[in-house]
Amino acid sequence: MWILMLEAGVAFFLLVFIVWWTMFHGRPETRKRPLREERESKSEPRQD
Repeated sequence: MWILMLEAGVAFFLLVFIVWWTMFHGRPETRKRPLREERESKSEPRQD
């Protein structure tokens, strides 16, 4: 019975770890690409 509880605990830990890893891994502190508003503001203004 304790082996089943151990296996369930390991499976739960792996589930939580995989979810945490996919949510927070590889998130840079600075953006690599500028936001749409930043790109539009840097482009030449339109002459209507």
